[in-house]
Parts: sequence; C-alpha cells; structure tokens
Amino acid sequence: MRSGLLPEGFLSWEQRGAPTEPFWKRLRERRAQVGVGETTERNSDTGDIGGGHDTTVRAKRDDANPRCEAGYTLSMSKVLQGESHTQDILHMNLNNDRSRKRNWGLLVTGIVGGTLVVLYAVATPFLTPALRKICLPFVPATSAQIENVLKMLQYRSGSLVDIGSGDGRIVIAAAKEGFKAVGYELNPWLVWYSRYRAWREGMHHNAKFYISDLWKVSFSQYTNVVIFGVPQMMPQLEKKLEEELDHNARVVACRFPFPHWMPDHTTGEGIDVVWAYDSKAFKGNEKTCSETVQKMHPL
Repeated sequence: MRSGLLPEGFLSWEQRGAPTEPFWKRLRERRAQVGVGETTERNSDTGDIGGGHDTTVRAKRDDANPRCEAGYTLSMSKVLQGESHTQDILHMNLNNDRSRKRNWGLLVTGIVGGTLVVLYAVATPFLTPALRKICLPFVPATSAQIENVLKMLQYRSGSLVDIGSGDGRIVIAAAKEGFKAVGYELNPWLVWYSRYRAWREGMHHNAKFYISDLWKVSFSQYTNVVIFGVPQMMPQLEKKLEEELDHNARVVACRFPFPHWMPDHTTGEGIDVVWAYDSKAFKGNEKTCSETVQKMHPL
C-alpha cells in the first residue's frame, strides 16, 4: 500500500521497518525455525526422538521389571506355599491312614491273641489228663448212674467224697440227701462251675469243691467214697483206699469195678452198672472178683 494513500497519521510498512516479504512466507519460515529448534533441543537432551522414546520405554520397562519380578516371586511363593500346605495335608492324611491301619492291626492281633489265650486256658485243663500216665478224662455221668449211686448210699449218712467230681452233680445230689459232700477235681473250670451250680441250687453250705490231685489227698476222714474211674487207675486206687479208709466206710464205683475186691452190692445195667464195696469186707478179704467181673462182662 502506497504511503500516499494512507490516512494521515499512519505509517507504511517501509516506514515502520517491517519486512516486506509476504506474511505466509514469513509464517512458514517461522514454523521451520521453531521445528528445527525444538528438534535440536530434543536431540540435545535425549539424542533423537526415536532414541528418546526407546529410552523412555526402556526406562519404564526397567522400572516395571522389578515390580513384575516381585509380583511373580510373590505369586510363585504363594503357589509353593499352597503346594507345601497340600503336601502337608496329604502327608498328614497318609500318616493318619498308616496310624489307623496300624491300630486296626494291633486290635486284630490283640483279639486273635486274646482268643488263642482264652482257648488255651479253657482247653488245657481238659486236654492235659490225656498226657498223664493215668488218663482220667471228664465224662459227664448219666441220670441213671446218679440214681444208682444214690441207691447204693441209702440208709447211710456222714461225710461223702467224690473222687474226680467233674461237673459236681454227684456231690450236689448227695448234699440234697443230707450228706456233707466234698468233691476233688483237677480241672479248675469244672470246680468253679460246680461251685456256681451248688450256689444256684442252694447247696453251697453242704457241697464243697476243691482243686486237687486225688493222689495227694487223704480220704481217711470220709465214710462214703464215690469214684468214676478207668481201668488203669483202679489197682493203685484200691491200695490207697485200703490203707486210708476206716472199717465202716463204703466205696461206690461207677463204670469200672475194682480188680481185687468182691462187691457187696450191684445195681444197674450196661454202662450204668454201679458196684458197692464195704471196707470191712475188702480190708479182711483177700479174694478177688476177677471171676465176677468176667461173668458180668464176658469177652
């Protein structure tokens, strides 16, 4: 714009000293200068834009790595702790199972061992007689034998002894008839059972039972003797009774007679036969009853 055309008081571009280049050109140059300056400043501070970005990312990564590693370590620690806890639980369960199995094993062993001990304790007294030189097993008396024994004791009184009393039925039956009855038995189970049975029937005052060997007992105090013997023991018992019994005693033998005594009375048939011997007869009589036995039990 020419100065002549300007109103009064206004200055032209030339008068003001302003550049005469177009505005857009100056703006472009200014932007270029600003861009170069910023680029130079950035390059001077960080090297270059790409390098700075990489450095920043790397720094962020470097700063984040410790945190990631710490989080990973913490997570792994928790996992390991969980696995350790699980292993501890499994180990405890395994120990409990082993302990339970061990306890069951001990219980079963104890039951089996206790059962064997009880069987041994119960069976031994019944089996040991077979191992002795003279075997005297327990064979319960029949009702007919008990009746025949009581028949041979009619009109008699005083004390009575049953040699090998077994289950105690002869002693208890004699006590009911008024005798002071005693039974000797080597089997403790039979003795305890006999005592219980006498108590249950109210005869425990007149019926007594003792655990003893017949060869270690003296029968001199008894006036009535009952014996359920076997052939092997009868000769030896015969001599013992001859030495110990008084002259007014009576001996009642069941199942097998004495080999050298002559019976004064007999009753019953077959296995229920009972022989009665009076001591005044066998003490002064040297006769044998072999012929009598052969007639009663022919071969």
